[in-house]
Amino acid sequence: MGDAGELVIGFDLDMTLIDTVPGFIATLDALGHELGVAFPSAAMSDKLGPPLDQMLAPYLAEEAIAPAADRFRSLYPTHAVPPTPTLPGVHESLAAVRAEHGKVVLVTGKYAPNALLHVEHLGLDVDHIEGWVWGEAKGAVLREHGAIMYVGDHIHDVEGARAAGILSVSVLTGGCGREELEAAGTDVVLDDLTAFPEWLAGYLLETRLAALEADLRRHESLMVAFSGGADSAFLLAAAVRALGPDKVAAATAYSPSLPLSERQAALDFAGSLGVMVLTPATDELARPGYVANAGDRCAFCKSELLDVLGPLAREHGFAAVATGTNADDARTGFRPGIAAAAERGAATPLLDAGLTKAQVRAASRQWELPTWDKPAAACLSSRIAFGVEVTEERLARVERAEAAAREALGALGLTVRNLRVRDLGDRARLEIDRELVGDLDGTVTAAIQAAGFEVVEIDPLGFRTGSMNELLPDPELYR
Repeated sequence: MGDAGELVIGFDLDMTLIDTVPGFIATLDALGHELGVAFPSAAMSDKLGPPLDQMLAPYLAEEAIAPAADRFRSLYPTHAVPPTPTLPGVHESLAAVRAEHGKVVLVTGKYAPNALLHVEHLGLDVDHIEGWVWGEAKGAVLREHGAIMYVGDHIHDVEGARAAGILSVSVLTGGCGREELEAAGTDVVLDDLTAFPEWLAGYLLETRLAALEADLRRHESLMVAFSGGADSAFLLAAAVRALGPDKVAAATAYSPSLPLSERQAALDFAGSLGVMVLTPATDELARPGYVANAGDRCAFCKSELLDVLGPLAREHGFAAVATGTNADDARTGFRPGIAAAAERGAATPLLDAGLTKAQVRAASRQWELPTWDKPAAACLSSRIAFGVEVTEERLARVERAEAAAREALGALGLTVRNLRVRDLGDRARLEIDRELVGDLDGTVTAAIQAAGFEVVEIDPLGFRTGSMNELLPDPELYR
């Protein structure tokens, strides 16, 4: 059973993922040779998909069908598995599901052990195989696994999707034509699976944006915790679209952990939407757990933020406070701030709609938001290694060092997208876009030293989100 919110997609096997015609013909010919029956194997392979017993019935006595089908299945591994190829776009389609953190359920009329042989032989990335299921009976299996759509090539695959009450996606790689599939009630027809990844990306973005709008409309009014980053900017714009600017406020918390360079851009963006803009002060440094920086620092930061924004929202008549947490954030494994915000009743519309970071950027670009390609800009305290106390002086030093490093890179003619100066206590570590690491010279490290760090090292792996978590001995201790 799929968990709530989990993406599960069902696929048929024969003529959807694999071209079973040559192997089917070879196995059927071998069976016919043993039985002394001249099966019209080429004609029988025109519309693969129905149960084998049904396909053999016109050519054998009733009592001979079941034994013949059993013999076909025993001949199948030798005659059919080795020569059977995947159809175009199969591996890319399965990878597209994986890229969305989804699961693949193979629901096929084929004998399950033989289906497994194909999966293993061709390296198909599937999670579950359900065999000997045909037509409407596929619906129960698809419902059991929580599938949201079923991809097949036959009108009976359409029946299975309809029986499950889910989306039917059909490809024209089997024996059924477009008009036949549409008459059966399919929702989508693709020429083959090469078109599936792009179609899936568009479908998921469209449906998740619709879910986001529906979720936002449930609120009478909303205050968005607005950092100025891509996620909270998109959420703010989406809230305005759903509720109108008079029902939305942007609250940007000012503290030593918010870079000064972020403040005016955030104000300009929120002002362009016509919403109320509030800039309350937060004092994370007054919280011992935040200063101690033991690994669960973000929990104290979010606690401070929501403890300030909650009363502020009530004071100004806003029904709820929302953060820009997205679906990827919840999958990173170590995000104590998310739990702290949830404990204080913060809404997470992007997460609830299943929107990933990439989808937030894609939708932001569609809406022509200037933040669509803005680099990630976590708070300054995220630059300080766990176990090293967070102080206002350290935060200011990191901000100076990053500004100096960007200036030095610009002097070298290098355009940097992602840059972090990590304060490791006894030294600084510079992370930049990996492709630029080899282009650095001593002027960059000298600029960071002039900002207040005596020792500076360059991370050869380049910038990566969450690199400070790599230094934690056991993140589970902070959940």
